[in-house]
Amino acid sequence: MSATARLCIAGQAPGLRVHRSGIPYSDPSGERLRAWMGIDHDKFYDESLVAIVPMGFCFPGYDEAGADLPPRPECVRAWHNRLFAAAPRFDLVLAIGTYAHRYHLKGQPKRTVSETVRAWRDYGPRVLPLPHPSWRNNGWLKRNPWFESELLPYLRKRVQSVLSSAP
Repeated sequence: MSATARLCIAGQAPGLRVHRSGIPYSDPSGERLRAWMGIDHDKFYDESLVAIVPMGFCFPGYDEAGADLPPRPECVRAWHNRLFAAAPRFDLVLAIGTYAHRYHLKGQPKRTVSETVRAWRDYGPRVLPLPHPSWRNNGWLKRNPWFESELLPYLRKRVQSVLSSAP
């Protein structure tokens, strides 16, 4: 996390492919996230501009149904609060998924991810809740066309504004 970064991408935890590569969002969900943000690969991985800080840095394993387990809670207890206390003041935090919503919205998320993301205007210009950009959310994206027509244009403008004002 660079002292000059003004944008924080706060995700959940790496999937197995990303865990093995050691590069966050180096998978199709990363391609989708970059498209949502309207930025290219080089800008996304420019540490002087963007901090990528998941709730957990290791792959947490799979549940019985084959879905990723939640981020390990000891990660947050061990280092997350200290890390963010030492972090620069981000102009924009993209809180991706339930666990990032809970942490970065300071206990104010709605009952579900859908409700939280739908209420994105309620959280002010500094934190923007997003669903996970995984292919598993294709159905959610189809059922919620407002996400693409309302939230994504705002997201792209905010990202562009934040990154263009960075030192």
